[in-house]
Amino acid sequence: MQVVAERSVNEDADQRKQRYEEINRSKNKEECGKGVQSVDRALSIIEILSLSSNPLKLNEISTAADLNLSTCHHLIKTLVLRGYVINAGRNQGYSLSPRIENLWLRSTRDFNLVEFARPSLQKLNEDTRESVLLAVLRGSSLITQLCIASPLRSEADAYGTVNPRAAHALAMGKAILAWLPEGELARVVADNGLPGFTAQTITSLPALAEELRLVRRSGFALEDGEFRDELVGLSAPIRDASGAIVGSIGITIGRRRASETYRQHIVQAVTRCAGNLSARMPAGCFT
Repeated sequence: MQVVAERSVNEDADQRKQRYEEINRSKNKEECGKGVQSVDRALSIIEILSLSSNPLKLNEISTAADLNLSTCHHLIKTLVLRGYVINAGRNQGYSLSPRIENLWLRSTRDFNLVEFARPSLQKLNEDTRESVLLAVLRGSSLITQLCIASPLRSEADAYGTVNPRAAHALAMGKAILAWLPEGELARVVADNGLPGFTAQTITSLPALAEELRLVRRSGFALEDGEFRDELVGLSAPIRDASGAIVGSIGITIGRRRASETYRQHIVQAVTRCAGNLSARMPAGCFT
């Protein structure tokens, strides 16, 4: 009886171990399955193309990626449409485009811009004790590259980064849009529209064109309750040595504190900081 009991206990232990192993195998399969298969396959194709110095034909790519021809063709067609892969011509195969390298260079450039501008923006933040932001236009989107919060409690801190589709409603955006060629401005408006965020938001192209004319004449941009009723923004463009617009810096303050005298004080501080940055900025490094 003792032997039988021990055998029974051992069998129970083995069964429990087996159940744990089965659960772990299922768990591992689920974790592996959490990735998006089409994305994984597309990245595999990009990696395969990156290892070849010559264009690869569809059958070569499908074999290397362990994909059937139809699936491989659909993925490559999408990568071609998005500009990441180039069709080298009939029966010539496919190769990577410079777009991935350009994305890397843009990321490096943006990082370098932040590091270049950071000391000046920190000084502006310390001098004004207000939230300070650095923004750039990437494609049609207004992107925040740096945000230094006010050392005091500020209404603007709650919003942090800017809205990428609100360039027409934000001082940071208008300071850049004012200097765009007409065709580029039309593209940004076509991509984003002119959505109204408050009753004060500019929502027509003629009104925006007139606003941007005033920005060019004044040398700074004003946002007066156009994105948030309770906020006033003041911004100035930054340029490199060639005169190209690199981005904008700005300060946003609460309307209750935005007296005419204080607005003038902030405008002077922002435009002085932008001017100092522009005077030291090499041509072509951040554009």
